[in-house]
Amino acid sequence: MKYAAAFSMAVMAVTLAACQRDVVVTPAPAPVVEAPAPAPTVIAVPVPGPAGPAGATGATGSTGSTGSMGNTGSTGDTGATGSTGSTGDTGATGQRGRTGDNIIVVPSPAASR
Repeated sequence: MKYAAAFSMAVMAVTLAACQRDVVVTPAPAPVVEAPAPAPTVIAVPVPGPAGPAGATGATGSTGSTGSMGNTGSTGDTGATGSTGSTGDTGATGQRGRTGDNIIVVPSPAASR
């Protein structure tokens, strides 16, 4: 398996080489020699003189217009829920009640017939 790819490529190269045609070489034609071009005519052109002094500084430009107003900002996020409140104080103890009288309930006598 290690040499399968290399073997396949070698077989393909031999197969393609067997189908290759012979190359026919034809000689190149002789170069054509042309007559040299005539020499260019020289024309005298006047050269300008030295540069003059620098000009005055230009005027300051006008101030630009004020920019447009920006967009309104987006609404903020909702705040977090608050913590639970602490437990209230214990109420005051009530006053001691009065001691009541002892009531004795006497059953009524049985009715005679």
